[in-house]
Amino acid sequence: MMFIKIFLLFVSLFGLVGCVGGTNNYYILSVPSQPNMTYHINNKVIGIENVTVPAYLYKREIAIANSSNSITLLSSAKWGEDLDVGLTNRVINYLRKKFNNPDIYMYPWDIDNQPNIKISIHISRFIAQGDYVYLDVSYSIENLKSKKRISHLFSIKVATKKDITDIVDAMNRAFSKFEDNLAVDLRKF
Repeated sequence: MMFIKIFLLFVSLFGLVGCVGGTNNYYILSVPSQPNMTYHINNKVIGIENVTVPAYLYKREIAIANSSNSITLLSSAKWGEDLDVGLTNRVINYLRKKFNNPDIYMYPWDIDNQPNIKISIHISRFIAQGDYVYLDVSYSIENLKSKKRISHLFSIKVATKKDITDIVDAMNRAFSKFEDNLAVDLRKF
């Protein structure tokens, strides 16, 4: 009987180690880059809708494209955040720094009153394939008072190596280029 208890104890401990000892490589993209220069936007409240991402970015495992219609989910490398929320917060914090404006919020949940400008961001592709990371984004900026609206497509490929750290770094650089592009368009409003 004692042997069975000891055996069950060891099985339980090994099971616990298996649960705890999985991957320890977690990556995030939610830290905004530092703007090289700042702009001023006077008395504007800006609302950022939740960034939408492709379904494979809702997985915790990082996805790598094998071809245009095949991906591999890496069990050894995981996202440490929900990318839709992380990228939304990143855009908000980047634009706050870029425009020296604290009145940039998630739309509509964090705003008591209607913002002057609403930004929608839809990512259709954000993945490494071969030696590149690809980012394809459609976005719109709308002045809710005047109804002026612009929509743009943004597409970039950034060179990377096969190492997951390099891939995440290339994804970070690609998204930084998008943030800069968005800020230039927002400045026109």
